[in-house]
Amino acid sequence: MTTVLTDEQSMLQDSVLRFVENEYSFEARRKLAASDDGFSRAHWKQFAELGWLAMPIPEDHGGLGGGAVETAVLMEVFGRGLVLEPFFATVVLGAGLVADAGSNEQQAEILPAVAGGEMMLALAHGEPTSRFDLNAVATTAAKQGKGYALNGHKAVAWHAGAANRLIVSARTAGKERDEKGITLFLVDPKAKGVTIRDYATNDGQRAGEVILEGVEVGAGNMLGEAGGAYPAIAAAVDRAMIALGAEACGAMAVLVEQTQEYLRTRQQFGVPLSKFQVLQHRLVEMFNEQAMSRAVVYRASATLTDSNEPTRTRAAAAAKAQIGKSGRFVGQQAVQLHGGMGMTDELPVGHYFKRLSMIDVAFGNAEYHRRRFAKM
Repeated sequence: MTTVLTDEQSMLQDSVLRFVENEYSFEARRKLAASDDGFSRAHWKQFAELGWLAMPIPEDHGGLGGGAVETAVLMEVFGRGLVLEPFFATVVLGAGLVADAGSNEQQAEILPAVAGGEMMLALAHGEPTSRFDLNAVATTAAKQGKGYALNGHKAVAWHAGAANRLIVSARTAGKERDEKGITLFLVDPKAKGVTIRDYATNDGQRAGEVILEGVEVGAGNMLGEAGGAYPAIAAAVDRAMIALGAEACGAMAVLVEQTQEYLRTRQQFGVPLSKFQVLQHRLVEMFNEQAMSRAVVYRASATLTDSNEPTRTRAAAAAKAQIGKSGRFVGQQAVQLHGGMGMTDELPVGHYFKRLSMIDVAFGNAEYHRRRFAKM
């Protein structure tokens, strides 16, 4: 399958490519990853000026009204540079949930601020024992006066340490693994009772453990209806998996290119490694895996506007399963074909493989989604 972009999508792709080439050298990224924030706020401001933060936000709220394909185009190029800024956490997950479930007042307050680069969001949904089950929510929200008191522990909340607002899932009814009874709340990360333990993940990104101890939130901070958040969360995760899949395609493309270049320049027995047929075959297999993944991801992105929920969910699961399988293969082959150098921290190859590995386990690994796809 050949993905044909519109003129506007090609212009977006070109602008992001220029940014990555100019601003995201391997050494520049390593310095950003080691900084206090783990990313550049100057870059974030530039994202806003270029309209990237506004791209998928509805036009009624200061956005450009772009769709899932535009998001995939942007995320794919971000994958080429292993971009660290919290576009995924803030725009794909956070703003997507606000646009889907928020009231008009909440959308008017938050979405223009996100588009302008003035607000960062983080979804605090996963928990230490939830693994890949979106319905596994033990955090509670008990009625207290005119609002609620939140208590619980959220794990791996991407960029929670930099967020101006947390989107927290909590149970207002039902048992721990019921789909019904889950409610979303907008929470100030500086509110009394909120503790965020920020840390660097294995791939150089940032995440946080969010501890909630009697955190008081008003009823006006509820995002959507009480007890009915699960469908919005599931739809947001479907979008997120496809966006991460596009990022993985960009990372795999770089691994194929860097491995090809290494085989051309590295010599054994007086000839380039690229002359050995068995290595040529491996490189072709890497290319095929990346191309197949890209086709599946862009096909899945076209289903996100489909009103048929099973179609959307099935496509997202297929994309995630394909990305996990291909990312592991391409990453392993790239490391092996680079020999001992592939294992060193000084070479970009290992960093791309780490990112692909983290993308695989986000929201369920390849094996989980193969089983999920088979059940649909």
